[in-house]
Amino acid sequence: MLTQHHLILASASPRRTELLRQIGVPHTVRPADVLEEAPYPMSSEDYVMYLSQKKARAVAQPGEVILAADTVVSLDHRILEKPADRTAALEMLRLLSGRTHEVVTGVTILTDEREETFTVTTKVRFCTIPESWMLSYVATDEPYDKAGGYGIQGIGGLFVEAIDGDYYNVVGLPINPISRRLDMLGIKPMFA
Repeated sequence: MLTQHHLILASASPRRTELLRQIGVPHTVRPADVLEEAPYPMSSEDYVMYLSQKKARAVAQPGEVILAADTVVSLDHRILEKPADRTAALEMLRLLSGRTHEVVTGVTILTDEREETFTVTTKVRFCTIPESWMLSYVATDEPYDKAGGYGIQGIGGLFVEAIDGDYYNVVGLPINPISRRLDMLGIKPMFA
């Protein structure tokens, strides 16, 4: 049986680390140094699966359990990743305002014996965002390291009217399906 100290998170995301801590899963952070792009055209599901596999394989070493993830926002079959600058963040918020979009996360769990990749999709409905809110929001640091240019767990939660699906998926790591799979590998959540 594998022990908890063998889990490697192939991500530098502080949100993913915090979510693993929240469910009591010790891990080591080893960010994947890969170019986050994939061949086009691809569906958002295929895109995040491709990138999560690429990240997991980049950091894999024998005897470890690797957890990698990639999250995007999808609207009208258009993939919205992290905005590069204020203009891109504003464009994304204007596109999402008053509409429902999908947050899609691809997850790869890799061991010496197997690789499993799956996706989780959550629908998020935004209110019609006042322009003054958008301008104030993009003046913060929050939009720039988040897919779609917003963080539901932060100030960006103001824009959300409703979600249909896994809240933690929108944060960046669907902890329920991940924890069930890790449990089968002997990596159990700690309820202490």
